Amino acid sequence: MGFLIKKIFLIYTLFVTTAYADENTFVAALRNTYSSCIGIESELAELKRMAGINTAVTGVGTGLGIGATAVGIVKSKHDKEIEDITAQLDAMGATEIKTEEQLYDILAELMDETQTQKGREMADALRAEKKRKEEQSKKLGNWRTGLLAANTATNIAGTIIATQNRTDGNLQNQIDKCKSAVSNLKQARAQAQLDGIDINEATQIINACDGFNTVDISKINVRADGAKIAGIVGATTGLTGTITSAVANTDATRQDNTDSGKQRERNLNTASNVLAGASTVASATATVFNATQIKAIKDIADVATKCTGALK
Repeated sequence: MGFLIKKIFLIYTLFVTTAYADENTFVAALRNTYSSCIGIESELAELKRMAGINTAVTGVGTGLGIGATAVGIVKSKHDKEIEDITAQLDAMGATEIKTEEQLYDILAELMDETQTQKGREMADALRAEKKRKEEQSKKLGNWRTGLLAANTATNIAGTIIATQNRTDGNLQNQIDKCKSAVSNLKQARAQAQLDGIDINEATQIINACDGFNTVDISKINVRADGAKIAGIVGATTGLTGTITSAVANTDATRQDNTDSGKQRERNLNTASNVLAGASTVASATATVFNATQIKAIKDIADVATKCTGALK
């Protein structure tokens, strides 16, 4: 009889000890999940904030690039009209006398005061129109240069932000630790449930934090790299366009009326407009990458927010 009692007592002691050990393991798994998963949300919040700022910066750059391109196109139109007016004035003042009939026609026109006055008035009107368009062209050239310079600045700023707004190994390690802790908690929960321990809190945490198994943190850096490359391209084309536009709009370039000088001015203006367009495309591309980076960050941040909420 005494032996039987001792055996029952031993079995009871082992049962209680095992249940107590299982409970300790369960509590330890809960604590490990708390320490491993807290803090991910705050780090992602900063990444998301900076990506939003960069989207705004490159978005402004896109607008500036569009403005520079539009101004350049209007300037080209004015420059073409100036060339046409110049050609008309040259034609009016460069009549070459080759025949006797042409000489008589010119003498007759000179003797006709009305016709001569009309000619003078037409020439004066053309000169005034030419001067007005030259002034407009000069202003448009300055605007284009300024807009390109501002676009370049936004591309440089966007490149710097994109270079810095990346995840490092610490975040990935923290997410991996959280995933591992949740996995251990699942195992501990299964045993705790068999032992009759309350598992509601653990279940809520597992349901909330298990989403880290489906996120891809590498997308954040891929989008950052895309934005950085686009920003570098935009800054390069924008800076080149700014210099080209400034040279095209100098008095030395504009007042060179030789055939080669006029062609050089046309080439510089065309190059400026093309570079403005290229810089605009680059800024728009960077904006897209920044927007998609926000989406990638948000997908992970949503899981982190849900997980943090269950841990509090």
